[in-house]
Amino acid sequence: MSDQTLDYFLSRKQIRRKDAADVRWSHAVNSRRRLAEALSGSAHMIEADIIMGRCDPEEPIMAHPPDTDSDITLKEWLVGMTARDKGMKLDFKSLEAVSPAVALLTDALAEPRCPVWINADILAGPGGKARPVEPEAFLSAVRSLPTQTVLSLGWTTGWTPGTHNPGYSWDLVHAMEDTCRTLQHPVSFPVRAALLAQSFSQMAWLLQQSERYTLTVWTHPNDGFTLEDLLPYRKAFGRSRIYYDLPDSVWTELRTTSPDS
Repeated sequence: MSDQTLDYFLSRKQIRRKDAADVRWSHAVNSRRRLAEALSGSAHMIEADIIMGRCDPEEPIMAHPPDTDSDITLKEWLVGMTARDKGMKLDFKSLEAVSPAVALLTDALAEPRCPVWINADILAGPGGKARPVEPEAFLSAVRSLPTQTVLSLGWTTGWTPGTHNPGYSWDLVHAMEDTCRTLQHPVSFPVRAALLAQSFSQMAWLLQQSERYTLTVWTHPNDGFTLEDLLPYRKAFGRSRIYYDLPDSVWTELRTTSPDS
């Protein structure tokens, strides 16, 4: 199954061409207020974080650690998304919320409509200090989701100013490919923009392994990178293969600087 995200937005005339750089993202939509804002905004994909709530009964809620509480549960959040033409990206920071969340998603996606992405960092990566979500258990829990669901599977990463920051090594991309090779779902690999200049050969090889694979370029507010770090990717690969989840200023410059944009 290939990624159907662009076809969905094209069919609704929300984008004009099959270019993943045209897709816009809304982040940390973890409250009722943020959800209302995102649903009325210009973003195509709404991203939110899921943890296990501690109230009785325990159920998945929308929050990003270190937050442990929220004014909206996953069930309520999914109801808010009903009959909307936005896509969703759900980010898991731990395993405990995955199985109960998948049960809710299975019901909500009984009649698949909008793009659904499921995100987790499943492998340790360059500079990463956070503990990855255990890959076998995570993939076992999400395998039952409809095959058009995009699995957004990444590495934990870090970046330190003023030092040499290693990119994604051959060992890292080989390990990720070994993990994803037998999956039936499309896979997008979230990759940190500040680490891409030194990782071009590795990412080119990874994309060549399957038409199911795409990249999603993201950045932390304090990271250092230049547009020139990203342009080789924009020029070398099909426009449908790389999403750019970047600040508006960088996103606009990327699209206007690239040829044929």
